[in-house]
Amino acid sequence: MTTTSTDADWWRQAVVYQVYPRSFADSDGDGIGDLQGIISRVPYLLSLGIDAVWLSPFYPSALADGGYDVDDYRDVDPRLGTLADFDELVGTLHQAGIKLIVDIVPNHSSDRHEWFREALAAPKNSPARDRYIFRDGVGDQPPSDWDSVFGGSAWAQIHDGQWYLHLFAAEQPDLNWDNEEVREDFVKTLRFWSDRGVDGFRVDVAHALKKDLTEPLPSKATLPRQSESNGVHPLWDRDDVHDIYVEWRKVLNEYDPPRSAVAEAFVPAARRARYASAAGLGQAFNFDLLQADWDHDKFRQVITENLALAEQNGSSSTWVFSNHDVVRHATRYGLPKDPDGAWQDGKAWLLSNGTEPTVDVAQGLRRARAAVLLMLALPGSAYLYQGEELGLQEVGELPAANLQDPAYFRSKGAEKGRDGCRVPLPWTIDGLSFGFGSGGSHLLQPKWFGAYSVEAQEGDPDSTLSLYRKALAVRRGLQTSEGLEWVDDSEWVLHFRRPGGWQSVTNFGAAPIELPDGAVVLSSGPMEGDKLPTDTTAWLI
Repeated sequence: MTTTSTDADWWRQAVVYQVYPRSFADSDGDGIGDLQGIISRVPYLLSLGIDAVWLSPFYPSALADGGYDVDDYRDVDPRLGTLADFDELVGTLHQAGIKLIVDIVPNHSSDRHEWFREALAAPKNSPARDRYIFRDGVGDQPPSDWDSVFGGSAWAQIHDGQWYLHLFAAEQPDLNWDNEEVREDFVKTLRFWSDRGVDGFRVDVAHALKKDLTEPLPSKATLPRQSESNGVHPLWDRDDVHDIYVEWRKVLNEYDPPRSAVAEAFVPAARRARYASAAGLGQAFNFDLLQADWDHDKFRQVITENLALAEQNGSSSTWVFSNHDVVRHATRYGLPKDPDGAWQDGKAWLLSNGTEPTVDVAQGLRRARAAVLLMLALPGSAYLYQGEELGLQEVGELPAANLQDPAYFRSKGAEKGRDGCRVPLPWTIDGLSFGFGSGGSHLLQPKWFGAYSVEAQEGDPDSTLSLYRKALAVRRGLQTSEGLEWVDDSEWVLHFRRPGGWQSVTNFGAAPIELPDGAVVLSSGPMEGDKLPTDTTAWLI
């Protein structure tokens, strides 16, 4: 299987579209999206003008965590298809000139993985248990009082009294990355998918693999803050995790062109550089814009800092506003700012079932459209999440009986979870599942979904879908080297120039503004005469 080009740097300024496979398109009417569904929509992806697809987990899984609990790293969930379907997907995407990045989940397997089943059947201190992190408890209590990210204890007890570590759900036992067999098996997995034509990997929870569990284990009260741990936290962002990625990079560089990799690493910006180094994964997600409210000063600060960090290590920055883990930004931008100054993540709104406070849908969409033009004008790669090109809002009204996210169950309802951004896409204005498939959908779609559908927007030149298509086409023609020069206008305007005369201007203020000299080639909303309205971005040349 060959890739779409031999350009080793294709990823540096690529537009990557994230497909959450169970919610993209369903070919067999069982309510779950699948690989053949994605294949059927490749013409749509081609029409968008993206460079690559990032495919969220498609592996065999009990779906305890939306597929991030992996039973087998080198197979396809039979509900989603077969390896032959996967090969067809790679070939179809490549024929369309679209590359494929797949998720790899190295911190934990599922509790149904053959290794974990073997560990449960094996005695204490056996080689089978050493692939995971098993410990004796303290009396009848777990080895430490650490919490899982999803709530509750980070330890689960098995039949003989031992406990295993799971930083996420109990169905996701953490692997022991001090075990050579674990390291060798993941190298085998990298080669397995690379040999099938995969162009790159998105590395889930890349900052958690290495751990220091020297006893006695510290209490959670004495654990350092992750942001201040400087590489020595027992569980997160340890300096020695990079030894793994140096090994991976050598494997990825065996291919022509080298396979790309991007780290999901929730670490301080200054520590992100090592994950993105040329000797490591090569690129790391920058979530700083995602975690910023609609604010001129904050946006400029985030952009400036991340471009400087990328330049220092020779990588390119990444930009993203939405993904499968957060409230969609078209909704976040329609919510009032947090009165305490915290990032408006929309979680409190979710707990009200999407009723309080009221979302200003028009404002949210206007800002989301402005944000994407700003993002696509920045040097670096842009990551889009399925449905954002439709201006899709978060589904806040999902009933408790339909929720699937372990964060909801383990927190006992203190968090509603991430299901609202994972609701299957609307392709048609009406129908049982708005064109997602011939049956229903595994997460309930609201009645208002049809108005956001591809069919509803297809023929409208002013639709959000049309804006994305135009923006990606224009970007391809304007994109040159990775430079950026700030232009200081008013305190409410974000204005920068790119090489070749391309300018991007975003109005964060409350009143329309005069534009600089140049021809407007695209704007995120209608102009007011020759002025740029509030919450609007324009590109000029």
